[in-house]
Amino acid sequence: MDCFGMLYKRYIPLVYGLCLKYLKSPESAEDAVMQLFEDLSDKVKLHDITNFRSWLYRVAQNHCLQILRSKKMIFTTDWQSQSVDSAEFLDLLSENGEETQLKALHHCMEHLSEAQRTCIQEFFLAEKSYADISEEKGYELKGVKSHIQNGKRNLKLCIEKTTKEWGCCPI
Repeated sequence: MDCFGMLYKRYIPLVYGLCLKYLKSPESAEDAVMQLFEDLSDKVKLHDITNFRSWLYRVAQNHCLQILRSKKMIFTTDWQSQSVDSAEFLDLLSENGEETQLKALHHCMEHLSEAQRTCIQEFFLAEKSYADISEEKGYELKGVKSHIQNGKRNLKLCIEKTTKEWGCCPI
């Protein structure tokens, strides 16, 4: 138990940060950390733990989710954020890019699926949020993110292939 106490003290900032992320309240996070310590003192004896940090993180995450479920809180995702930014991709969209790469970009945009092309144009060029694109185009929020990520990947591969075929250096 002494060793568990020492390890737990070492990881309190990690657990507190995780609880704060899920519970959104410093007081609730502190309560969760204390409750976790009490619960884990019994659980640690029952498990064969090979990586304490990973085990503790997962147990703490499950604990927070259990608290949220018990309070019937709704999980929200910040779909307004533009977390799919890619400096490499944004550089391609700028007019300062190499002429051959810009031509390859326009060529490859035509080869994307309609949904991928639309979402990429709306997100990067029109600078709209996932929510705006979803609302305007009728796609699900997760679908918008998926179309953008898959479209970026497909564009990158196509541009690399095209610039190689045209005799230019890949991105």
